[in-house]
Amino acid sequence: MPSLREKLAEHGFESNDDYEFQLRCLLESPTRGVRTLNIEGDGERRKTAFATALAHALDYPHVLYHDFTDEHPPLPEIILPPSRDELGREEPPIAPLDQIVSEACAQSEGEPTVLILDQLHAADFREHIRVHRLVRSGVWTVLEGRYFANPRHLLLFLISEEPLYHSLQKESFRIWIGRVSERQVRYCPSDFGLDPSAQPLFDAFADLFRVLGTAPTRSEFTHLLRDLRLHARSVEHLQLSLYGRTEGLDRQALAASSLAGELAKVMDAAQTMWAAASIASGAETSFTGSDD
Repeated sequence: MPSLREKLAEHGFESNDDYEFQLRCLLESPTRGVRTLNIEGDGERRKTAFATALAHALDYPHVLYHDFTDEHPPLPEIILPPSRDELGREEPPIAPLDQIVSEACAQSEGEPTVLILDQLHAADFREHIRVHRLVRSGVWTVLEGRYFANPRHLLLFLISEEPLYHSLQKESFRIWIGRVSERQVRYCPSDFGLDPSAQPLFDAFADLFRVLGTAPTRSEFTHLLRDLRLHARSVEHLQLSLYGRTEGLDRQALAASSLAGELAKVMDAAQTMWAAASIASGAETSFTGSDD
């Protein structure tokens, strides 16, 4: 069965970090209200990618999304009918937040539902208080109407570039999503179908990544190996490949003079390995030809 990390990668979020423990804490702890995940970090829109991938990795049939900075949000699946006051006057149109939260409550009555509220820092503080009431009571009030969430089905993800309203934070489980993976992975040649002769290249890469303070994911490292084999012929090429393939890598750090030795070691190891592989391939071809 695929791990959570593998399922997240399938849905567009790849990381060396494992979030299994945090997810168990969120989903398996008793709660009186709506389970809420506060997604923090320096990953900018990477946090949004994590929230969306996690919702799909959990196989929730309904995933609803609202961005408080979006000036033209899409129309919801469920449109609340206009209401009138006691004098017959039509009330103002329902706000996008009310539409999406009401829809989430309705969907959660029958099936598991994830509601993602993104860029919450851009919302009026009164909306923070309303979200807190939803989390505590499972009730969302729109004008004179009340919408009830099923706490067993509704899961709420909150993303904000600023600290949450204190009471809302206390009701949430907090998780950190960084620009780069925090967990260092030391790859082996066998992980990529290579023989042990490639170990010097992998050692040189490990030293380079340690100096850079980065931890490429498996797919990023796969692309780097392919670029080295097919395209990179100089340190400059290697720098361009590293910047192009590795998320969160600082461009100025790659140009630092202190990194020159580590970059040269990677290029030397790569050229030695591919040259040896080419010679071995030629020898094998020659040997096969002599049998004919």
